[in-house]
Formats: sequence, structure tokens, C-alpha cells
Amino acid sequence: MRMCRKLRHRGPDASEVLVQDDFGLGFSRLSIIDLQTGMQPMANEDKSVLSVCNGEIFNFPGLADELRSKGHTLRTKSDCEVLPHLYEDAKEKMLQVLNGQFAFAICDGKLKRLFAARDPFGVAPFFFTLIDGLFIFASEIKAILEHGAVTREVNPVGLDQVFTFPGVVSPETMFKNIHSLPPGHFLQMEKGATAPVIEQYWDLAYPKLTDYTHSGHPDEYAEQVWELLRKSVNRRLVSDVPIGLYLSGGLDSSLIGVLARELSAEVRHSFSVDFLEAELSEGRYQRLMAKELGTVHHPVLIEGQDIAAHLQRVIFHCECPLKETFNAAALALSGAVHEHGIKVVLAGQGADELFGGYIGYRFDAFHSASLHPHKELTSGDRQLNESLWGEEAFVYERQLDTFRKQLQPLYSENLRGRTPGPDCLQFLRVPRHRVANVHSFHRRSYIDFKLRLADHLLGDHGDRMTFAHGVEARYPFLDRELVEFIRTIPVPLQLQGFDEKALLKRIARRVVPSQIVEREKFGFAAPGSPLLLRQNCEFINDILSPAQITKDGYFDPAAVESLRRQYEAPGFRINVPFEIDLLAVVLTFGIFRELFDLPQLN
Repeated sequence: MRMCRKLRHRGPDASEVLVQDDFGLGFSRLSIIDLQTGMQPMANEDKSVLSVCNGEIFNFPGLADELRSKGHTLRTKSDCEVLPHLYEDAKEKMLQVLNGQFAFAICDGKLKRLFAARDPFGVAPFFFTLIDGLFIFASEIKAILEHGAVTREVNPVGLDQVFTFPGVVSPETMFKNIHSLPPGHFLQMEKGATAPVIEQYWDLAYPKLTDYTHSGHPDEYAEQVWELLRKSVNRRLVSDVPIGLYLSGGLDSSLIGVLARELSAEVRHSFSVDFLEAELSEGRYQRLMAKELGTVHHPVLIEGQDIAAHLQRVIFHCECPLKETFNAAALALSGAVHEHGIKVVLAGQGADELFGGYIGYRFDAFHSASLHPHKELTSGDRQLNESLWGEEAFVYERQLDTFRKQLQPLYSENLRGRTPGPDCLQFLRVPRHRVANVHSFHRRSYIDFKLRLADHLLGDHGDRMTFAHGVEARYPFLDRELVEFIRTIPVPLQLQGFDEKALLKRIARRVVPSQIVEREKFGFAAPGSPLLLRQNCEFINDILSPAQITKDGYFDPAAVESLRRQYEAPGFRINVPFEIDLLAVVLTFGIFRELFDLPQLN
């Protein structure tokens, strides 16, 4: 019951605990579909199969009809009731017919087996650990830590991932021996087994260069994307509670908003984050789109002091350090949604990874046209790129070999001497066969899906920040049917010259104001650690003090102090996204260690 209570922010409406033979299931409910009879756990007819599910099965009406035609009895109108019946009929093959965002666990009483799965894109989280034959799982790690058998220890590989990539990457977490089930995977844990069996059931498979075709007119592809996106939005409007919109001021959320308003008059409210700093503000575009849609718009203005005020709560919910502070804005945004009585929001995540919305896609095009691509790369960078990505001139995020040589002195000698130490590249699980011999556009898209989207944008930045206020976010671009089609679109239609999102812009010009369609790509950003340092907050000064850094034992105090002097210098700015806010990671790690009572290194 303590584990359930730790997740009441995710499901404040009701909770239930069921213990049966070898299984114990707990559920904290956020009531969205079938408010009266949709409580979980769900069961099949003879209650030999029990299930709990975090998320939504969007194609459940058709699945329910098919199950009834086969003789199954469904007692509720809940989307999640199809799961135990589908499992009963098809076991793991059930995953091939699901369209949704989900993490579920199914207890098979007859076979003494637990079967669990996470959706293809990783919208919903699933964390687990195994201790002396006891399998423990939850939607957030803080619930797992409530179990008396679990010990707390920092995972240096997870910490190194935060510095090196956008964030922590499944199956790693920031906690040693606590794992994250990767997107598109399922696991089975048999009674008496020493470890779960984990298998992949879906992956984003781009065509090889040898299989690549350029046929088809852009308008044909654009029309198909638009119709599939319309279907996806319509699926995600199924709800017995009000649904709102996130409007960033960009192309992706604007397109979602157009379709949502077209398909449902019940989508009336929109929400956005804005900053006082002119270089960070997207307010005028957000207001423009809200006016175009005719929504009741709720802007959330974030000031510098708000970042520091929310920082500890942010780290508590996302359960990892951060190299950026935008999660504080995301937390405030979901708070505004909750205050206006809305439980579900539609958002535009996934489009940048599918349609080439980040600056890296333009860099790839530029270097492909160059006679000397990435001539600044060292031999070490080239060797590392080849081993990781299957192409020596492909750069993801930064020149990794050079960067890691600069990063290592920031770690304490004690941490560097640990096994495993802070070297995440030894544990990188991006399948090389997926990124070798594919177009650079597809290579970057695949790696973005693996290293940026699931555990960072949809995880610590998405799921944990929305559910902190009992709000569920839904992402229409991340629809299995839509993504399967997008992977077939010829790259020249996606990136025309150096113009990113060319195909999506072709669609948007018909329905979105030109000021939004033609504006320069504007990435999410928020004031970083230089601003936090200038605020002279006592808790920040304490965490970054040489005495505390030395006592904690994870970082070199002289290196941290050097960084601090650099960041405090008048006029100093971090050039996002090309430079990393290293001090933000050090600071938020200190907050993380204290909040979760993790041991210091002696």
C-alpha cells in the first residue's frame, strides 16, 4: 500500500491493492475512460489472468467487439479490459494488434508468470528490479524504493548518460539494479526464474540505401500523412473527461490543435509556457494560434526565480539529474492544466524526430554536400562515430571522443575508479545494424528515437511532469500506423535543401498561419545555471560548495569550482544546443542525491 501511496499524484481518484497467491498488484487511478466501472486490476472471466495498465489502448472498441465475437465477456467500458482477454487468446502476439500508449503487467495464475510490456515509443514508463527472486515493478522508481528489500545506490552509467546524451536511456536508470523496460519490448518473469526474459516486439526500421526509392509526388505523401494524423488525433480524443491542448507556438502543436478543434467541439482550452526573456519567448505565436483555434488560452509565465523554486520538486518527480531547467516550466504548465479541471492534453512531441525538425538534420545535409565533411573531427572522434553509428563522419550531439576527454576530469577520482565507472558508451544499446547503410536523415531519426525521445522528452520531461499533477499527455504524431507510413517517405521530400520539415510545412500551409509555418525552428529552452547562480539561492550555494562536493564524493571539487567561476562571469552565456550546461547536471545531481537519500562516495 505504501508503494501505491507514493504514486497518488499519478492516480489521485482511487487506489486498489489485490494480492492473490504469488502475485500482488496495486493501482492508483486517474479516471479518464469509464469513470464508474473502469477501476483496475482487470480480470478475465475466471480471474486466472489479472492486469494493471498505465496508459490508453486507443483501438480498444474494435478489439472489444472482436473479443465478444469470440465468446469473451467484458464487464466494463474500459479500454484496459481488453488486455487480460487478449493475453488469454494470444499471449505475447497480442502486442501486434495494440495501438496505444501503455505500460502494463499481466499476472497469469495458471502458468505462474508475469507478462509486461511497454508501448513502441516509450510514452508510458515501466521500472523494475529483481531481488532474491522477488520481482518488483512500478510506473515510477520512488514507488519501488518504498519496498523494504530495495537498497539505494547511484548508477554511474546513468549519470554519464545525462552528460553525454539528452538524458538517461533505457534500460539504465539513475539507480543501480533498478532498470527501465525499453520501448517496444516485453518481459516475462516465471516463478522461480533468476531473471526476466526480455524481448523486442517492435522497432523503427528504416530502409537500407540499397532498398531506397524516390517515387511518388509530394502532395500524395502529404495527403496520406494528413489523413493518418487525423485518424490518430481522433483516436486520442476518446475520453469521458475534458481534453486540452498544449500550444508551443510551433508547427507541430498547431497542426494537432487544428485537427482536435475540427474533430471535437469539446476541446476548448489551450495552455502554453512563456518567458520574460525576449530570446526565449514564443508568446506572440502562441497567442496567434490560440486565436486562430478559438480556444480559451491559458499562458503560464515563468520568471527566473520560478526555476529555482520548482527545481527540487522537478527532480523529485523526474528521478534523475538534468542538463536543462525546462522541466520546471513543464511542471508549472501541467499545474495550470490541473487547476482548470482538465486531465488530458494533446501535444506535438515526436514530429521533430520523424520529420527532421532539429538542427542536426540540416547539419547532415550541409556536410553531405561538402567535399570535406566534418574536417574538424579527430581520428578518435571518427573511430568512435564509426563504432557507434556505422559512419565515421556522423556526429550525434557533439564530438564524443573530444567531449568525453573534457568530461572525465569533472568526475572524482573515486568515481572514475569504480566498476562500472562513468562510461556509458560501453553500455550503449543502439543496434548498429539499424543505423548502418541507411540515409543520414534516417540514421539521425532512429538515434533520436532511442536516445532523445523516449526516456527524456516523453519520460522525465513529459510523463513525470504531467502526471506530477494528475494529467495525461497524448501524442498524436506517435501513432503506430502513422509512423509506419512516415518511415517510407523519401528523404528529399522531408528535407528540401536545408529546409527542415518540408513535408509537414506543405501540409501546414493550408491550415496554419504563415507566421508560424515559416518561422525559424525554435527549440524549448529555459534559463540555465548561470541565472540560478546569480540569484544567490542558499540551497544552490550549499550544494555547489567545495565542502559539499567533496563530501558527496562524485565530482572533483576543483573542477566544479572552476566551472562555477566561469558561469558566474559577467555576460557569460551557454550556447544552447551546441554547449552543455555542465553545472546544471552537477547541481541537479546534488538535489537528486539528497532527495532520494543516496549514499555519498567515501
